[in-house]
Amino acid sequence: MKLKKALFIIFIVLLIDQISKFYIKTNFFYGEDVIVFDWFRIHFIENNGMAWGAEFGGKAGKLFLTVFRLFAITGIGYWLFTSVKKKANTILIVAISLIFAGAMGNIIDSVFYGVIFNTPGGHDLATLFSEQATGKLFFGKVVDMLYFPIWSGDLPSWLPILGGKPFTFFNAIFNVADTSISTGVGLLIFFNKKAFPKGL
Repeated sequence: MKLKKALFIIFIVLLIDQISKFYIKTNFFYGEDVIVFDWFRIHFIENNGMAWGAEFGGKAGKLFLTVFRLFAITGIGYWLFTSVKKKANTILIVAISLIFAGAMGNIIDSVFYGVIFNTPGGHDLATLFSEQATGKLFFGKVVDMLYFPIWSGDLPSWLPILGGKPFTFFNAIFNVADTSISTGVGLLIFFNKKAFPKGL
C-alpha cells in the first residue's frame, strides 16, 4: 500500500472527526442529549483526553498528557512511514493509519480547542474563533458525543458484588477519533498473523 493511500485514510478520518466536533461544539449545549434510537444517542461532553474521562495532576497533568501524546504520535508516524517503505501488509498500514488519525484528532482538540473556542457555561453555545476564548494552547478539552446505551437495567441479584445494582451497557461516550483508534487496534488484534507475518 502506498503512502498516498495511507494519507488519504488519515485525511478522511480527521475531516469527519473535526467536522463532527465543530458541529457538536457550536450547536449543542454542554450535556445536551439527543435520542436517535433507544440504543444510540448524541450526548455532548468534554474531557481532558484520558481514557474514560479520567483526570490526574490538574493543569500539570493535562500538559504532560498532551506533550506525551505529541511524542507518541511522532513515533506512530515513523512506524507508518517505515511500514510503507518496507511494503508491509496492507492491514498493518491501514491499522496504523487509523490509529494515527484518531490520535491526531484528539491531539487537535487538546492543543487548539482552548484557544479557538470559548466554552460558556449555562445556556450559551460555544463560538468558533471567539475573541473571548476561555483556554490556553495545550489546554483544550476533547469533545465526545457518541453514546450507545444498548441496555440499561438492574443486574441479577445473584451476581457477586454488582448484583442488584443499576448497570448500563455500553456506558462510554466517545468520538470519531476514538472509534478510529479502536478500529485500528482491533485490526491488529484480529488480523495479527497477516499484519505481522513471520520472517519480516
